[in-house]
Amino acid sequence: MSAELFSVFYQFADVFAFLILSAAGLAIVFGMMGVINMAHGEFIMCGAYVTVGLVNLGVPLPIAQILAAVTAGIIGMIVEFLIVRRFYKRPLDSLLATWGLSLIVTQSMLLIVGSAVRGIGTPEGSFAIGGYTFSTYRLVLFGAAVAVLAGLYIIFMKTRFGVVARATMQNAAMAKALGARTGRIYSISFGIGTALAGLCGALYAPTMTLIPTMGATFVVESFVTVVIGGANVLLGTAPAAVFLAMIRMALNASYGQIIGQIGMLFAVILIIRVLPEGLSSVLVRRGR
Repeated sequence: MSAELFSVFYQFADVFAFLILSAAGLAIVFGMMGVINMAHGEFIMCGAYVTVGLVNLGVPLPIAQILAAVTAGIIGMIVEFLIVRRFYKRPLDSLLATWGLSLIVTQSMLLIVGSAVRGIGTPEGSFAIGGYTFSTYRLVLFGAAVAVLAGLYIIFMKTRFGVVARATMQNAAMAKALGARTGRIYSISFGIGTALAGLCGALYAPTMTLIPTMGATFVVESFVTVVIGGANVLLGTAPAAVFLAMIRMALNASYGQIIGQIGMLFAVILIIRVLPEGLSSVLVRRGR
């Protein structure tokens, strides 16, 4: 019985980690900053390619993953300075600008590195409970997702930077009048968001085939997780991921992955219809 229960938890943890790691960066860029970043998947792809490239050069995998996240964050800050900064408070324009960037990056990678890159393989390691065998690395991904959630909470709720950042995103003019360096705040926040996207790609690089369009695998789940989480992304993203993971896990087990994804999207439609402000609105009302 314990083996079956752990198998259920393992499947839930796998889907939950995927949703959280893919959505964490977008929760900042889209959920908090209001920038519809259609190049989110390309930052994930960047993290994966940098990780594989560094590992093939002999860099240990954990260090390569950290460096990949930092690289994506630095590139994100450059993109924010050159492109995104001009489109704050203009969500449709930011959508078009980042979509164009997405197309440019994808086609450039196809020309430069080709349609596929040799992967590095999932780190070895497994354990058995009862008649089931589980990959240790999948639990590492779950632990990383929990750590990312905790890190975001600490950064944006427990530090001075987080307080100023949230104030800037709510009312930039007032924050600037009170002395906040709003341009720097936006740049750092966007960099954190893209670094988290790069970290997602870095963590999943050993488990996937690397192609220039791999970011599209993550984009739908990341957007729907942030959207149904609601306006308070720090409060809503985790419950949204739990809810979607439970639905997708149950349907995957009974009907397969395709039905699982379709069912998850139907659940998203129903939630948006019933709770247009997202799950966080319910949690905020109950907390009052």
